[in-house]
Amino acid sequence: MLTRARTARFESHYVDQQAEGADHVIAVQVGARGVVMVDGLTSRQAVLDFAQRVMRLVPHPDSDLDGLTTIQDIGLASGQPGLAGLGSGELRAHTERSSIPRPPRLMFLVCLRPAVSGGQVILIDGRAVQNDLAASAPAAIEAMSLRGTAFYGDGGGRPSRIFTPHLGGRISIRFRQDELSQFSPLVSCFLPALRHAIAANESAFLLEPGQGYLIDNQRYLHARAAFLGPRLCVRALGMPSFPLPNGFAAGSVAAEYRAGVTPGPKEAGGQSGNGAAGEGWKVR
Repeated sequence: MLTRARTARFESHYVDQQAEGADHVIAVQVGARGVVMVDGLTSRQAVLDFAQRVMRLVPHPDSDLDGLTTIQDIGLASGQPGLAGLGSGELRAHTERSSIPRPPRLMFLVCLRPAVSGGQVILIDGRAVQNDLAASAPAAIEAMSLRGTAFYGDGGGRPSRIFTPHLGGRISIRFRQDELSQFSPLVSCFLPALRHAIAANESAFLLEPGQGYLIDNQRYLHARAAFLGPRLCVRALGMPSFPLPNGFAAGSVAAEYRAGVTPGPKEAGGQSGNGAAGEGWKVR
């Protein structure tokens, strides 16, 4: 059964994952927009079944035997470096598994039990961040694209960079801002501008049970607001089971949304190529 309690922001990325042709629409929308919202996944097994439709699961150090990771407050242990996501405090915008050589391309998170208060998930489109910086501080883009100007992980960190150029003019973002991140002086002076662009492009969602999001981890940063209560989520990480070019195409995010998503089955609630929304749920 579909979850009807959805905000306009949630609905603007929504695809009915139970509809005919949904997998095609999801693949196209992840490629075009970098994010998909789904609902109707009210059990761990349902989350796993959906994840296996769209990705080849990649284990996480904290994942369980089924490949999924339980995301809940583990108390004082969450104060250890890199474990803020397993606490109840604010989780700052970051790329999932930024410190490993090849982070998983897809991240999928579903809420099974919401918090008593707070706990909003926060998504930030790296394409919009890059666009804003290119317009306001082009020197920042140049510096953040240099190899070895960011270091992520323990033991001094793995050399990296915030923006990585790819063939065809595409770009990916890799960022974290916790105790496991360090930056070259070439980049440090531009971090306030980057954080301002991130804050300006935040979208917050309060997920209800069974609702979740699927993001391109090379395009979207994610964060979480602090919360109270026994919030319970389940997360899957993996590589896409569909073709997905590296990064995102630099350009206007507004133009991308005006153009709409490549045509797919209307029953899946995706947006058609002429900008008309699929049946049942309007795309705003």
